[in-house]
Amino acid sequence: MSLTISTPVHSELLIRKSRFIGCVQPVTDRAEAQKVVTELRVQHPGAAHVCWALIAGGQSAAVDDGEPSGTAGRPMLEVLRHQGLEGVLATVVRYYGGVKLGAGGLVRAYTDCVAQALLNAEKIEIVKTRTLYCNTTRAYEGLVRRAIARAGATILNVEHGTYVEIDFSLPETAAAGLIAELNEAGRGQVVWRDTRQPEHQA
Repeated sequence: MSLTISTPVHSELLIRKSRFIGCVQPVTDRAEAQKVVTELRVQHPGAAHVCWALIAGGQSAAVDDGEPSGTAGRPMLEVLRHQGLEGVLATVVRYYGGVKLGAGGLVRAYTDCVAQALLNAEKIEIVKTRTLYCNTTRAYEGLVRRAIARAGATILNVEHGTYVEIDFSLPETAAAGLIAELNEAGRGQVVWRDTRQPEHQA
């Protein structure tokens, strides 16, 4: 089971005069994450480092941004992995206070900054969805709509022409059961399409 967070959460630590400003937030991919990091650099021009870690869309990243290798990005990434998170970006902006923390101190600081932010996070389960497309007759439209509603699906688009084209999304785990139900109840009057493009029906 993968989890994500619903809204950004923040933390701030002051360690031996260095200020660490942390944020963990939902993102969809690396491009969105890099945009957030770029904006942080603009917002904090006096910061010594803007370190970040990402798990999203099958990609991960751990960026130390000038801190000793392995002391910032990777510890932050490990916190995200340990909590089973997906689709999240962790950032920590550091203002250097003039006192070196050493490798161990840096690892603890970046780890604690992300972990502390996540204490306030609302974690939600990621439910994988599937989009299905079908054509049916007007006579069977009500039957199809009722089956879709029972399955907890969301109708995305309906078009009335020669046939009624219905596009809907539902939890992936419910898809096979609904397809089987409509194939049986539809008596050949429910035809599945691969995409939104209607297929010729004989």
